[in-house]
Amino acid sequence: MKIPKRIASVVINSLKGGVVPRIGLPYITVGRETEIAALLHDVDIIADGGASFRFIVGRYGSGKSFLLQTIRSYCMDRGFVVADADLSPERRLQGTKGQGLATYKELIRNMSTKTRPEGGALTLILDRWISSVQSEVAAESGLSVQDDGFASLVERRIFTVISALNEMVHGFDFAKLLTIYYRAYLNGDDESKAKVVKWFRGEYATKTEARSELDVNIVITDDDWYEYVKLFAVFLKKAGYNGLMILIDELVNIYKVPNSITRQYNYEKILTMYNDTLQGKASYLGIIMSGTPQCIEDTRRGVYSYEALRSRLAQGRFSQEGVQDMLAPVIRLEPLTNEEMLVLTEKLTDVHAQLFDYTPTLTQNDLVEFIRIEFGRIGADSHITPREVIRDFIELLNIVHQNPDMQVQSLLQSDAFDYAKGTPEPSDASFAEFEV
Repeated sequence: MKIPKRIASVVINSLKGGVVPRIGLPYITVGRETEIAALLHDVDIIADGGASFRFIVGRYGSGKSFLLQTIRSYCMDRGFVVADADLSPERRLQGTKGQGLATYKELIRNMSTKTRPEGGALTLILDRWISSVQSEVAAESGLSVQDDGFASLVERRIFTVISALNEMVHGFDFAKLLTIYYRAYLNGDDESKAKVVKWFRGEYATKTEARSELDVNIVITDDDWYEYVKLFAVFLKKAGYNGLMILIDELVNIYKVPNSITRQYNYEKILTMYNDTLQGKASYLGIIMSGTPQCIEDTRRGVYSYEALRSRLAQGRFSQEGVQDMLAPVIRLEPLTNEEMLVLTEKLTDVHAQLFDYTPTLTQNDLVEFIRIEFGRIGADSHITPREVIRDFIELLNIVHQNPDMQVQSLLQSDAFDYAKGTPEPSDASFAEFEV
């Protein structure tokens, strides 16, 4: 399978650095068919006007972020707008110092579409919406942009679209800002357009500032940013997209919050989102959050410390190892099998060879031997993750490519390779702080 060098470079360098590439995932995706199928079923429901909420749970390096990015690509291909954010000490779901608003800003900054997959698509979405409305009116009325009456027909259609938002919380102000943007678009007023975009991005600090520049008496805050996410989901459907998918990674950063009251406020926000999506209070909206088993299941500090969430998310009596209910709100990632890891090494070999323009020299037996050694390490059954295997394998590819006279088998058996020493990786808890 041919892969552009730009994409091959991103794939190899990202994986070697321990992070998930944002492009090129279809070239290396292996396994996770049942998980992907379950999440894509949710996508179909969202496109039909529903909503969904899922947790993806797995150990560090087990493939949570990879699965999120894979779903991100699928959703954009299916006409969705996708917004993703990693939580951090500065970005939470709720906070007293703007941490919740910081998460909203990150989501809007990373808003992506199929034609703008790298993020920053908000202005493109707004302009595309107005342009599509103009095209529809022109096709139905037979008028051109210059004809008398065309602008009033477009404005009437615009108001029809945004009137559906008025009944929602903060919908009136949201609709008013869309109107301001539309009129600025017509008049070629880029300054007013930029002010509206600034407001949608949550960058107005005070109501006074927003009132003086836009004549609106409200700004997005820590407490109500999620209401605007729901508004965006409905608006995006009206604008010609199939819905909005929100991806939030690194839930462990809420688990690490030292103040128990602050943690509870964050878990309360999760409960609000969960209830809204399952009770039909949100439309055209999907939310996926990911974290480690500890940050979800710990009853002292994790999500399960909030009893209302624990009672909704805990596994039932029939769940058992190797048998999962993929329709449950929590998807627990099983380790990739040895056979799936072998297929992954084959794909990575091909990508690496295309990136550096050489004919692969590693044989099938070499790949099998590599997998055997990796999974033969002490503690590999409970500690090894795809991230570690991929990192080691790309290192092997680099060394073999740079040293063509080196015998692969002798390299694999050498004590010079850390993974051949039989030393297990540290546990989740011991390297949690150093997670990429």
